[in-house]
Amino acid sequence: MYDHPMSRTNIDIDDELIDRVMRRYRVKTKREAVDLALRRAAGEPMTREEFLELRGIGWDGDLDEIRRDRTKDWSWSS
Repeated sequence: MYDHPMSRTNIDIDDELIDRVMRRYRVKTKREAVDLALRRAAGEPMTREEFLELRGIGWDGDLDEIRRDRTKDWSWSS
């Protein structure tokens, strides 16, 4: 059926995001929507507009903490 390796998995997906992808790209199934999204994510970098569309999807990370963690192991003295 497919000419490349495939695996089956069960994941929790935000139905609203799936619906948006399906409407925007006119795909008929959730599988097609996920496949399209993964291929886009693994491909070319996002445009500024695509990046801005991600605003409000629920990322709850702490950017300041990430920055601190990234630099805490750096030694500023010889």
